[in-house]
Amino acid sequence: MENVDSLAVLPNANLAALHDLYLEELRDLHSAEDQLVKALQRMAEGAAAPELRASFERHAQVTEQQAERLGLILGGLGVKATGTRCKAMAGLIAEARDVLESATHPAVLDLALIGAALRIEHYEIVGYECVRTYAKRLGFKDATALLTQTLEEEEEAEERLSLLAQSVILFEAEAAKPGEVSTKKARSRRAKKKPPRKDG
Repeated sequence: MENVDSLAVLPNANLAALHDLYLEELRDLHSAEDQLVKALQRMAEGAAAPELRASFERHAQVTEQQAERLGLILGGLGVKATGTRCKAMAGLIAEARDVLESATHPAVLDLALIGAALRIEHYEIVGYECVRTYAKRLGFKDATALLTQTLEEEEEAEERLSLLAQSVILFEAEAAKPGEVSTKKARSRRAKKKPPRKDG
């Protein structure tokens, strides 16, 4: 599905032509992927279910490859990938971080992490649908093929997360009582806390 209706135009960009929009959206996606690599690693560390942890770790590796593809596309156009920070991804990651700090029951935490990850996947899927459409219209066949590969990976990740949510994780979350705090999870979270870093 190719969707350009939900495009979020960056206010500071000089978008005089479709080519300008294409470049700006590529930069924005590159920033999103860069931010997401570290976020997925943190989400993997916080996940309780081993299968969810493995899924986040696997997708972090795939995300690195996706960022490299975007860098190749931009490099082929003589454009640097730096200079843009994806504010939308920063906000989505901040929400995921809030989940890690607030959820106390392991299954509820995992389900909330899956929800945060699915929001991220939906955002990325729409973004890649847009830039792939632009690449096609502009006649960039190689870029279209690379963007299609990434889009398929994002859709697979979305499907995998949805299946995980519908597995035992959902049933365990349903069994949790309101206000229940898992002492096992609390101990685990305390153990994962690192001492504050000293600058200098």
